[in-house]
This record gives sequence, structure tokens and C-alpha cells, in this order.
Amino acid sequence: MSRIGDIVTLERVRHPRPVVAVVRLTGVIGQDIGLRRGLTLTALAGPLQRAFSLPKVKAVALAINSPGGSPVQSSLIARRVRDLSDEKEVPVYAFVEDVAASGGYWLACAADEIYADANSIVGSIGVISAGFGLHELIARYGIERRVHTAGARKSILDPFKPEREEDVAILRGIQDEMHGSFRGFVNSRRGGRLKGEDDQLFEGQFWTGQTALSHGLVDGIGHLRPTLREKFGDKVRLRVVGAEKGWLRRRLSLTRSVDGGAFVDSALAAVEERLVWARYGL
Repeated sequence: MSRIGDIVTLERVRHPRPVVAVVRLTGVIGQDIGLRRGLTLTALAGPLQRAFSLPKVKAVALAINSPGGSPVQSSLIARRVRDLSDEKEVPVYAFVEDVAASGGYWLACAADEIYADANSIVGSIGVISAGFGLHELIARYGIERRVHTAGARKSILDPFKPEREEDVAILRGIQDEMHGSFRGFVNSRRGGRLKGEDDQLFEGQFWTGQTALSHGLVDGIGHLRPTLREKFGDKVRLRVVGAEKGWLRRRLSLTRSVDGGAFVDSALAAVEERLVWARYGL
């Protein structure tokens, strides 16, 4: 038995099993609100660094399930993935679960190849800003709005004031710049693979994974484990890399969980997050 064990050990040293790191990108992209943990570069920098630094790592797989969120955080995370991939010379594969829409698709485009389920929601390459107009409501109840600013544009898009065309024009200018960044990244990563006109692909529409494949938004219909086994063999080791959470962080999380203000913030954030997911029928 000892001799056999030595042979097996020697064989593993000579022919080590290939390793693929798996990083999960799940949820709305953006800063933490209350108890909700958003996808941010701050939270993901450590896991991404560890994933690309695993000994003998052959690839990094991104398991994505996100309806989008902050364009800035989407750009920062995607850029870090590309920088690490180029630095370590490690390829990246993205696997879409329920949805990779808007910023979620931005993250997926950081990969060299994108795979999705036939029923995944993919796309929504656009920028959105939503709010409410409450000026008539407060007028009805005799509420007077008092705002004092230094700077004529400091209170643009105030929901308690009537909407002004010049304010909307400023917002649209900002959205157009962000949209241009999004489109530029998609084109830089997938330009030669895209099929369709720009006014179809880049106007915020989203599709199932099967239709997204026909538009060149994804490279294939497939799931993480079987696809990676096809690429790297049946003996491939999938190493899930997540955020480390020490005793102090767990203690701080527990303290925040019983704070009334944090609870209210978290409840409101949950409603907002639910609306983002609901945009894609999820």
C-alpha cells in the first residue's frame, strides 16, 4: 500500500490536476447600503488577486448573476480583471446564470469568452436614471420647499421642483458619456464577434442567452462545470475564491445588524434592489 501510495503521489507531482479559480459576481453593482453588500472593486480586489495568483492556475472563471448598477464600479471591476489577466497571462471565462444585464454584461465582457444558459437574460447595453416628481404632492398639502444653494445648478433634478428641460439636458449629456464608455468597452472586447446594427445592440434591449448567441453577445450556450471540464479535462479542480471575513469583520457585521438605522437603510435598499432585478422579469 505504501508503494502504491508513493506512486500515486509521484504521478500527481509529475502531472498535477489543472486548477481553475472561480469568482462569484452576484448582486447589484455599487456601494454598500445598510446591510446590503454591493459588488465593488474594494470588495473584489482581494478575491480577484488571489484567484489569479493561485499556484498553477490555468484560468479564472467569473460566475455572473447581476442586473447591473453603478457604471463606475462596473468599469473599475472589469478593468481590474483585464489588468490581472494580462499581467498573469491567465485567460478568463464568464458564465452567466440568471442575468448579466447592463453593468452585469459590462463585467462579462471582461472575459475572453462568455457562456450563458439558453434562458439567461443578457444585454441591456445602456444607461438609466430614474426618480419621482413630487412637487404637486407637496403643493397639495401646503408644504413649502426651502432650498438655498451657492451655484445655480446645485439643485438640478430636485424631485420637489418641477422638471426643467435644461436640467434634463445636463443629465442626458452625462448618460451619453457613460453610454459611450460602455459601448467602447463592449466593442473593444467583442467587436469582431458582434452581429447586428448598433441601434439594435446598444439601445438597452436585452435577450435570452440563445438569442444573445445569434447577436454575438455570448460565445456559447453552456454551464460552468461541464464547459470547464471540456476545456481542461475531467480532472480539473475548481477553486472558489471569495472574500475573507475575519473575526473582527463578523463582529462588526453583527453590531450593524441590530442597529435601527442600518435596518431601515437595508430595507429600503432591498426594495430598490428588487426593482432592479424586476426590470428583467426576475
